[in-house]
Amino acid sequence: MQEAAFYVEEGNCFRCTLCPHSCKLETGAKGKCGVRQNMGGQLVTLNYGKIAALALDPIEKKPLYHFFPGSNILSAGTIGCNFGCDFCQNWQLARGRAPTQDISPWDLISQAQRPDNTGLAFTYAEPLMWYEFIREVLPLLREKGLKTVLVTNAYLNPEPLQELLPYIDAVNVDLKTFSTGTYYRFCSGKLNRVLQNILLFKQQCHLEITTLIIPGVNESIAEIGRLVDWIKDELGPETPFHLSRYFPAYRMQNPPPTLEHLVDLYEMAREKLSYVYLGNITASHYRHTYCPRCNYPVIKREFTVEIDLKSGNTCPRCGQFINIIN
Repeated sequence: MQEAAFYVEEGNCFRCTLCPHSCKLETGAKGKCGVRQNMGGQLVTLNYGKIAALALDPIEKKPLYHFFPGSNILSAGTIGCNFGCDFCQNWQLARGRAPTQDISPWDLISQAQRPDNTGLAFTYAEPLMWYEFIREVLPLLREKGLKTVLVTNAYLNPEPLQELLPYIDAVNVDLKTFSTGTYYRFCSGKLNRVLQNILLFKQQCHLEITTLIIPGVNESIAEIGRLVDWIKDELGPETPFHLSRYFPAYRMQNPPPTLEHLVDLYEMAREKLSYVYLGNITASHYRHTYCPRCNYPVIKREFTVEIDLKSGNTCPRCGQFINIIN
């Protein structure tokens, strides 16, 4: 437990200013994230130094396909999330139902310093709700030459986000939907704030976007088409875009989307974006990276990751530059 970094006093209450929810908390009350609480004299964060998940993962599981492909990354997560999505795939962590263990910043960094590891990814639940701990760990990781990754809903206020940005190497943003009404209904969030933060990430680090495709929520060709247009116009057509297949989880039991519909979305997106992927399906060729000029598979992702690039990250068939960091 540690004092929270961003809050103001309002009468007998504290208002948290970390994220756009701006929760006003009376004594004893917790914020929507479940990990910030008014303890009377101060607002405290309940998950500082608390870890709920730690694993060495292929970096493609984040998913990051254009950032050190084929490498491993140590992935760490805690409890807490400032969204309340009915379809949450990690709801035990997000809702604070998972057990935690104490860990110091130095212990975590020590575990990340291994020869088969690229760096540290903060993931699983919402890492931005681990803010105070992450803010302490990120500069230390940079000093050790380790790469830093966030897998996030990007729902944070500008000032705290700006403090983290200089120390982040790569981000995958989980963009839930491209509908303002749907964002509020299912996540109690504001789409515009998420989009503004995505633009901030784009200016500072490597960025990939993931959207979980959920029937009855966000699966229409029209909505995904608007999202694709926004990515192309605002982030650039070389921004990797992952369409992930939803399966029933937590409080939502909608059936998963059909493979045929996912393929339709994939083909539509590839007309405007250079790098599009399908996740949570068995067909591996939808995970390959294809040259945007000649369609040669420069990276194949099956049981292993096979990279076929010339020096300078160019296609061996036509010489096209491929947007890869390695």
